[in-house]
Amino acid sequence: MNEAETRAELIDPKLTEAGWGVVKSSKILRERNCQITAGRIQAGGKRAKPLIADYILVYNGIKLAVVEAKARNLEVGEGVAQAKLYADKLTLDTTYATNGDDIYQICMQTGQEGIVDRYLTPQELWIKSYPLRANSEITELWRDKFSDIPFEDKSGTWQPRYYQEIAVNRTLEAIAKGDDRILLTLATGTGKTAIAFQIAWKLFHTRWNLSVNNQYQKRQPRILFLADRNILANQAFNSFSAFPEDALVRIKPKEIKKRGKVPTNGSIFFTIFQSLMANDNTADAEEIEEENTTSYDTTAAYYNQYPKDYFDLIIIDECHRGGANDEGNWRGILDYFSPAVQLGLTATPKRKDNVDTYKYFGDPVYTYSLKEGINDGFLTPFKVKRIKTTIDDYVYTNDDTVVEGEIEEGKLYEEKDFNRKIIIPARERYRVKAFMDDANEQDKTIIFCATQDHAAMVRDMVNQYKKISKNTSYCVRVTANDGQIGEDALKQFQDNEKSIPTILTTSQKLSTGVDARNVRNIVLMRPVSQIIEFKKIVSRGTRTFDGKNYFTIYDFVDAHQRFLDPEWDGEPEDPVVCGKCNQEPCVCKKGDPKQCTICGVQPCACLKEPPPEYKKKVKIKLKNGKELTIQHTSQTLFWDASGKPISSEEFLNNLLGELPNLFKSEAELRKLWSNPTTRKILLEKLDTAGYGIEKLNALRKLVDAENSDLFDVLEYVFNSEIKPISRTERVAAAEGAIFTLMNHKQKEFIEFVLSKYIEIGVGKLDQTKLPTLLSSMFQSQADGIEELGGDPLKIRNLFIEFQQYLYKTA
Repeated sequence: MNEAETRAELIDPKLTEAGWGVVKSSKILRERNCQITAGRIQAGGKRAKPLIADYILVYNGIKLAVVEAKARNLEVGEGVAQAKLYADKLTLDTTYATNGDDIYQICMQTGQEGIVDRYLTPQELWIKSYPLRANSEITELWRDKFSDIPFEDKSGTWQPRYYQEIAVNRTLEAIAKGDDRILLTLATGTGKTAIAFQIAWKLFHTRWNLSVNNQYQKRQPRILFLADRNILANQAFNSFSAFPEDALVRIKPKEIKKRGKVPTNGSIFFTIFQSLMANDNTADAEEIEEENTTSYDTTAAYYNQYPKDYFDLIIIDECHRGGANDEGNWRGILDYFSPAVQLGLTATPKRKDNVDTYKYFGDPVYTYSLKEGINDGFLTPFKVKRIKTTIDDYVYTNDDTVVEGEIEEGKLYEEKDFNRKIIIPARERYRVKAFMDDANEQDKTIIFCATQDHAAMVRDMVNQYKKISKNTSYCVRVTANDGQIGEDALKQFQDNEKSIPTILTTSQKLSTGVDARNVRNIVLMRPVSQIIEFKKIVSRGTRTFDGKNYFTIYDFVDAHQRFLDPEWDGEPEDPVVCGKCNQEPCVCKKGDPKQCTICGVQPCACLKEPPPEYKKKVKIKLKNGKELTIQHTSQTLFWDASGKPISSEEFLNNLLGELPNLFKSEAELRKLWSNPTTRKILLEKLDTAGYGIEKLNALRKLVDAENSDLFDVLEYVFNSEIKPISRTERVAAAEGAIFTLMNHKQKEFIEFVLSKYIEIGVGKLDQTKLPTLLSSMFQSQADGIEELGGDPLKIRNLFIEFQQYLYKTA
């Protein structure tokens, strides 16, 4: 009895007997609807095998358990590892493995596991997942209400990914329990706005509001979506279009001033902190969409016109930027609306740069990292090219010309000084050339520069050096100074149907809020001091797009070292607690501040020194000929299976340690490689171990064997005494043996196959390529089969057998 028969005749009846698919609100999802991940994106547009469960048991709209099925003739234990893996991914309490006869139940919470005589019923599994003793009546009531509202699927065009569903359910569970500060940490590009929409959708349609814990008033909730940049608020407003039009309100200072009051005629409001901080005197001024030190008149701010308990839920997008910061300008808004449930959305895990966020909201109810998103196939993988030049730093010599400013003789100008204290146009020009010579000129790219002036310089250099495009808007600067022109250029750039502008230069503005799916290159031409900002910049390229197998980070400033981030792979150390008050941070009462010993006043009223005069940047023109001597080296980083960046030496050592697990000798490798079927299995095992085809191709360059077969490269790594030969040399050495027993037509066809092998590589010898090869040489596949004797099986055997001679000792 095979697996399909086992399911139909043994497993399905037992699930039905337990009430699944029979009891109201219970449902069994089967294979087609049980895909968990998409499969990591690999070279050539291929994907790794996705995770797909056999059954998922659903009750009251919530996934409760997985069932992993195996054929009746296999031991029940064969499915246990998969059952645990799927349950861990879906964060389920219960999972099953079965071969139809035996049922193996595992509790992921207690660790208890073993053979049971039946599946738990829907109600039993619900109580096991949500124990009655741990819940209040209100929690149970709202949990049931939330689960009764299905996800809004946009007319069947949208289904939640597994992590999005978990994030929504975890948030709603926290709201049902009465939590008032909630945090979700999900990598950029994973759909935080879609998650926020589904949360709002369920709250809106259940008529949940803050009165649930008191005298419940049956009204729809008032929800505020709060960001710090208009592009984020606008994107969210557009994403919530499934709500009734009269439910959505966009709060803008100019409209408040015009109408004389804040808008209240809606259910879901969208705005930015700066708009709520505005007043009638500042409403017409341009909003500064950066964290800044602007002094706001909080007493006259528009947010004061709302009652403190007006909003039931506030969703704070990118909450790590200012809103939850103890010292932030905008913290006062959150404090004012403190009665509301506040949901923070962030893409950055806890670290020293954003501890205030985690202190304010508490631990996240769910975390989904960049590494998980890439491994699951929902985000695009990346590679890093570190480019070092001979002018990464600079000491002035008197053969160079100081065009303007005052040079400090003998000073070593480092990366942090360039384009802030000193400008060497030739240096920037060379970096632009190095990037453009390596990249595809038609790939959408964002270049991060030191200042807005630097971004303008780089923009002009890119436009001067471009070779293909004749469009004057090929490269455009988008910074705060560019205003509406920059905003319009950004919209064009985000439109995947348009190719102009192709490259944007920026300083700070585009480090967040750019939902551009087809970005292929990120270029770092300025230092990145904070790891949070670095991760946000990198995330500009992670969104998936058809034909986008990876994106490239061109790193001129050694920022790649910040990928070594243990806090991204594990939780940070616990904070240091004060030994006196036992609090973090310390809340011990401080003594009164001392008076100034000079003026005797607190705070000090002494006359302060005037601020230093603005020092003009030094601009240097290199001596004639020196610009021509600038050179660079490029290094591509490798990544191990856990996502940690490693050097080429470490990569080779790791691969050397892994190969004995896959084959024990050179002879075994040759045997596995000589057959397309076993070769494919070996490549899949290498990929699982973290050595996919893209990395193996990079390995060929590393050992100076770009024209060699991957077999020769692996053989060389396994036994360094055997130098790789080229594919041409391998064919030449094997031709005599290959063609011995072939007729003229067969010889012609295999010669054609070998020419493609020499040109492209071992991929052309995969069995799946046979139909294409036949069609390429002959008029069609059918013509090819007829020319070669008319027997497809014999042609297949010919294709397989000649490869055994190809890989005999050369």
